[in-house]
Amino acid sequence: MKHSKTYNYLTEYVQIAIGIILASVGLKAFLLPNGFMDGGVTGIALLVNRVIGIDISLLLVIFSLPFLVLGYYTVSIRIVIKSILSIISFALLIHFGDYGIITEDKLLISIFGGLCLGGGIGIAIRNGSVLDGSEILGIYLNDKFGLSIGRVILMFNIVLFSITAMVVSIEVALYSILTYIVTAKVTDLTIEGFEDFIGVTIVSNDYAKIKHAIMTNLGVGLTTYKGSKGFGSKGSQQDFDIIHTIINRIDIKKMHRIIEEIDENAFIVEFDVNNVKGGVLRHYIDKKKNKHLPKM
Repeated sequence: MKHSKTYNYLTEYVQIAIGIILASVGLKAFLLPNGFMDGGVTGIALLVNRVIGIDISLLLVIFSLPFLVLGYYTVSIRIVIKSILSIISFALLIHFGDYGIITEDKLLISIFGGLCLGGGIGIAIRNGSVLDGSEILGIYLNDKFGLSIGRVILMFNIVLFSITAMVVSIEVALYSILTYIVTAKVTDLTIEGFEDFIGVTIVSNDYAKIKHAIMTNLGVGLTTYKGSKGFGSKGSQQDFDIIHTIINRIDIKKMHRIIEEIDENAFIVEFDVNNVKGGVLRHYIDKKKNKHLPKM
């Protein structure tokens, strides 16, 4: 069923709002009242707040700024704008929200705090936004040096939790690691493998338009190969190009919209891709030179 752009955008923002609320509950109702930490930019803000007492909402915005600037050169402008709005909304909810203290049991705090936080982050990412800048750092280093996004975020948090152990206590650091593990796993489950790439095969009579739209609007490389279709062994045959490309999951909804606007009956096959080597995985258009995109 084909939906209007307004409907699609509204649905995305409603889901992002739900993710922000869920993440703020995890932070404000579980982690903050009990002095627990998390990973990423949120963890840095929590640690600085714990040491020098600056408002955590302000710290979240300040520490997110460098990653958002990095995101300008790494992901689409639309994702950056949505992330800015999401982070500001997240900070405001943390500042003004009052959910009370649900439990003081440390194990329950780690599990359910991480559950809410991970679910909220995952829902935001599924709809083209981020609540934590460390994901943008991971995407940038992956594009630049081929480093795994998961490993980048893991190393980032190893340093953070080591500092937490020295500055606060080893016990808080250990419970914070448990919270981070739960958050990371729930985030992965929510977005169905954001750290991995997804392969897409597209079959459509409007393959030329779709091919041009994907390269122009998504900035990804692609491969085409010849195919033919018909009905039965003696059916009418038609030659056409089959499109094959690999993208990050954060862009999958945008790809669906691009294809739907051209051919809502296009045949699309999606599959997980756990490792990519060689070729051109992603190529960003030079805004000044407007370079063409090479094929994979």
